[in-house]
Formats: sequence, C-alpha cells, structure tokens
Amino acid sequence: MEYCFGVDIGGTTVKIGLFRTDGELIDKWEIKTRTENEGEAILPDVAKALKNKMSEKGIVPSQVSGIGIGIPAPVDEKGIVQNTANLGWGYKEVSREMEELTGMKVAAGNDANVAALGEMWLGAGKGHKNLIMVTLGTGVGGGVIVNGQPLTGSHGAGGEIGHLCVNYNETEQCGCGKRGCLEQYASATGIARLAKKRLAKDGTESVLRGVEKVDAKAVFDALKEGDKLSEEIVEEFGAYLGHAMANLAVVTDPSVIVIGGGVSKAGDILLGYIEKYFKEMVFFANEETKFVLAELGNDAGICGAAKLIL
Repeated sequence: MEYCFGVDIGGTTVKIGLFRTDGELIDKWEIKTRTENEGEAILPDVAKALKNKMSEKGIVPSQVSGIGIGIPAPVDEKGIVQNTANLGWGYKEVSREMEELTGMKVAAGNDANVAALGEMWLGAGKGHKNLIMVTLGTGVGGGVIVNGQPLTGSHGAGGEIGHLCVNYNETEQCGCGKRGCLEQYASATGIARLAKKRLAKDGTESVLRGVEKVDAKAVFDALKEGDKLSEEIVEEFGAYLGHAMANLAVVTDPSVIVIGGGVSKAGDILLGYIEKYFKEMVFFANEETKFVLAELGNDAGICGAAKLIL
C-alpha cells in the first residue's frame, strides 16, 4: 500500500491529511500553528505529527511517496519562501528542511495554487486540465492550473489574481500597497466595503440599515430577500470579478473557473452575477468556460498538497 501526506499550513492551524496514492483520504487532523520565534517550531511540529501518525497506523517510510505542503506565501519551484505575512518566516528552504526532518521526499507550493490542484484532482474541477480557482475570503486568492500543472512563475507569485488592477481611479489603498486591486471589491472585506459606501449615500432604503454587522453574508442574505440595495452591491461585485475573469481567460484559456472561499457559501446565486459580466466581456474563444462552486471546502488544501507530491 502506497501513502502520501498533504499538509496545509495556515496562520492559526496546520491541516494534515493522510492519503492513499489513488486519492482516498484515510485520516485528517489539525495541529496548532506556533508562529512565535519566527515560526521556528512549525516544521518540527509537522514532522512530529506525521511520525506519530505513521506509528499509530503502522506505516513505514518506504510506504510513503512523500509529503506535499501548501504555504500562504509565494513559493518557488525549489520550495523556497522569501517571506510570509502570517507565519513569522523570512527566507526559508521549506522543502529541504522538511526532508531533513522526516527523511521523506517533499514538495511545497503556494496555498491557493495547491487548493486549485486539489479541486482539479478530487473536487469541482475533476476531469479538467485547465482551470482557474478563485478563493473569496478575507482577501482574494487564486490558483491557475495549465495542462494539469500549477502556474508558479519565476517568483512563486503566479496566479495572485487578487492583485489584478480592476479600477484605475481608486484612491484607497489595498493591503498590498497598490490601489484598485480586485481584492478591494470581490473579497468578503471588499463586499462589506462596497456595502458601507452605498449605505453612506443618503436615502436608499435597505434591510441592511437594520443589520448590526454589515458583512458579505448579510449582503447576500438581504439579496435573497429581494433587497434592492444589496442587489446593486452584488451587481458591482459581479462586474469587477466577471470582467477580471474574462481578462484572465484570454491568457490561460480555462475550461472551468472554480469559485471557493467563505463568500462562495452564498451558493449558486453568486455564479449568475459573475457569469453575466464575464459573458459581457469575454473573448469569443473563451465563451464556453463554465463557472462552478468549489466542492472540497477546507479540504482543498490537503488534497492539493498530496497531489503536489504525486
């Protein structure tokens, strides 16, 4: 029996999956991400967790094809990270260090690219070799798969679609320091920002005025109740995201675009607004591109990490 591990390192928890190499998930669990002291304990903690699981299951190293790791930062092809926003790492040779800790083969990649790989292998993108995955969470993450391979780029920043410029007239800064990034309009934070701007304009009636916390969920809940203002907000969101996807489609020509992350919990209603504006702007060769909701949820990262090593 051949096995592999998929590891998804996040800012608060590390998710780990033990897989058979045919894609069957045998076991999954989480450990705490210890980011103090520049995150020095993170990889040793993971190595220990893997070794404990192997002894629990009676698995020997020769039965393990390797370990795949997803990291929330640009990662180059050698598994080297230059900097991370929320793990405490500066320059780190992740693959080499992990190989030394475990004695097993290791492959590392950016978490969004890895999640896209997971959806291609076992989720909404099954059967497709060219896809774009968009994760709408606190920010906008992206993973681009071309001919079955994640697009990494020379700095490990391939597929960072949250920082496509979609509004050249924006005056407020994005978290990255630039202005007018897709993330400022299409993330959960961005949708809340659009809502607050609309609500600040006097006189528009809306059920959102009675809501204590105006967040993306509140906007979509109000939309489903037929709230006019919420519809305008979601139209604006859909225009930014749909047009951005049309621009991206002429570069990578995906057969499917997978929408995931917290905002995707709004369900199918979301896709209609994005598709409408995608179709308005799309190049004729890309008209058949389908939009689907991600299926793997929080497991996309561990699934994709496992696929990375295979």
